[in-house]
Amino acid sequence: VQLQASGGGLVQPGGSLRLSCAASGSGTKINAMGWYRQAPGKQRELVAIITPGGNTNYGHSLEGRFTISEDNGQDTVYLQMNSLKPEDTAVYYCFADSFGRYWGEGTQVTVSS
Repeated sequence: VQLQASGGGLVQPGGSLRLSCAASGSGTKINAMGWYRQAPGKQRELVAIITPGGNTNYGHSLEGRFTISEDNGQDTVYLQMNSLKPEDTAVYYCFADSFGRYWGEGTQVTVSS
């Protein structure tokens, strides 16, 4: 499984960004997709996960500002991030669960004025 993420960048506090992650080359069923993030000096933490049935789970205190969605037909997952805060600054990593967990290259999100 290859994962291609996009949509990171620099945004001011209170702004929004939308990340995308497209999976390709699997040939097998993807059981879940989602995002983790890792800020400098911190452990990687779950941001959000979604299953093909649409069940979602979010990291601590992120639901309400972050929304994960999917396009099953395209094996693509989206992360809409609103009301961004400086503490949301991190490298965001897309993942897909199939026969194992696959990771995409990280995309940098920087929230700063």
